[in-house]
Amino acid sequence: MSIYGDKAYETFFKGYNCAQCVAIAFAPVMHMTESQAARMSSGFGGGFGRLREVCGAFSGITFVLSTLYGSDDPAQKTATYTEVQALAAEYRRRNGKNSIVCRELLGLQKAEGSPVASPRTAEYYQKRPCPELVRIAADIMAEYIETHPLPLTQEV
Repeated sequence: MSIYGDKAYETFFKGYNCAQCVAIAFAPVMHMTESQAARMSSGFGGGFGRLREVCGAFSGITFVLSTLYGSDDPAQKTATYTEVQALAAEYRRRNGKNSIVCRELLGLQKAEGSPVASPRTAEYYQKRPCPELVRIAADIMAEYIETHPLPLTQEV
């Protein structure tokens, strides 16, 4: 476990979506405020706008990776996609469900069909795997950063 995983986990209980939790955990590393990270990742929660597609925690990984290591050169897409796919494989391995799909991780047959977020109640927090998933995602990203040093211009 990492300080980033702990931060992402704690942030979930403040009402943020899964993508926001991972982004907020790495806000200082990305040279952002928590508010900026939360705003920029706000649409990725619930499997992209509660469509229950790509898991928000994994979207958070992709957001952080792209912010720290991405390129504005179209010729670099393959390098970025290679890293995203490797991180997806690791996330699948660690989450116990071998998936990066929100509805599969939540055990849903299909999306609820509503953009309205569920109320954050004690029951909600007990039945959701999301706090652990954001911890896993942030831990994976922390390990990635540790093994892939940032350029000097990116270091905190």
